[in-house]
Amino acid sequence: MINKTICIVEDDPNYMILTKKMIEFTSLFDEILTFNNGKAAFEGILELKTKFGEFPGYILLDINMPIWDAWDFLDEFSKVSGDWKGSIYIITSSIDKIDETKASEYTIVKEYLRKPVSFNKIIEIFNLN
Repeated sequence: MINKTICIVEDDPNYMILTKKMIEFTSLFDEILTFNNGKAAFEGILELKTKFGEFPGYILLDINMPIWDAWDFLDEFSKVSGDWKGSIYIITSSIDKIDETKASEYTIVKEYLRKPVSFNKIIEIFNLN
């Protein structure tokens, strides 16, 4: 594993709680950062990098959020992520093929997942199977 921090970027409070609980259950991460929009996530992740010298190992990113959506976040994060070895997973309720195609254009996006994401898929993401 890259590091012991994961970031969840999700504006739906219920889905945020559910995802956080599933991740806590894996006991893999020392810290779970949560943000409700892309701009807050970007700023929080930059602060983490400044304080500790690294970005989170994983970022779970919703597409449709207020202030900055996933595309705004990805555009800005791509500029500063350099040789980051982590993974971003898009987790969305969007069924629009355009979103899926757009996500594939970002090399830092590992996978495009549709909500709801099962606990088994969470385990698979972190190679626990």
